[in-house]
Amino acid sequence: MLELENVVRTFGALRAVDGVSLHVGKASITGLIGPNGAGKTTLFNTIAGSHKPDAGAIRLNDARIDGLRPDQVFHRGLGRTFQIPRPLGTLTVLENMLLVPVDQSGEKFWNTWLRRGRIRVQDATNLEKAREVIDFVGLSHLADEPARVLSGGQQKLLELARILMVDPSIILLDEPAAGVNPVLLESLVERIQTLHRRGVTFLLIEHNMDMVMQLCNPVIVMAQGRLVMQGTPDAVRTDSRVIDAYLGDQP
Repeated sequence: MLELENVVRTFGALRAVDGVSLHVGKASITGLIGPNGAGKTTLFNTIAGSHKPDAGAIRLNDARIDGLRPDQVFHRGLGRTFQIPRPLGTLTVLENMLLVPVDQSGEKFWNTWLRRGRIRVQDATNLEKAREVIDFVGLSHLADEPARVLSGGQQKLLELARILMVDPSIILLDEPAAGVNPVLLESLVERIQTLHRRGVTFLLIEHNMDMVMQLCNPVIVMAQGRLVMQGTPDAVRTDSRVIDAYLGDQP
């Protein structure tokens, strides 16, 4: 589903992503791990269009997406979350959800006179879906509360919910477990597993190794901007190159 070929992203003299080639299989949950500064988030930003690669190719469903803007990549079916969620705090959880659907007729001012019926139908459909997704992630009791009152873990669930409004084919999760209490983390893991059973593909960055080993197969390891290895969780756990990378002995 997602393929990278010799992708490079530099910042001055720093090669944050240094010739990375990898593939993410359809309907898989692929983990991306590595020590801090390995280039994982930069790689995510490059895939999602926030950074343009200096070299290499990125393909989603066999179509090149490198060089596209983030909104264009999003419209191709790739959603992503961030290490630090950024909901619109003054809007309610439900209102945050209703901002997401693309090509809403009501966004064109002349349609408020010419296509009122279409707008009503579309708004009703979006509202129904938003409530279904909010219920799916377990935030129904907070649907009418401003997003600023949510805990860090609840904000992670809201980020996932917003992405689900557009039925993505692949979701990039950037440290979904960071700052999440154990109860909410269990809920998040269950939602990811449910979506995976429905055919959604995931690529996730995570430092919580218990979560990675529970969810992910395969696991990809990065260090110093390069791939160290890719394999099963058991293979990664015992590989000497991975141990060296985390201990700082990577040559």
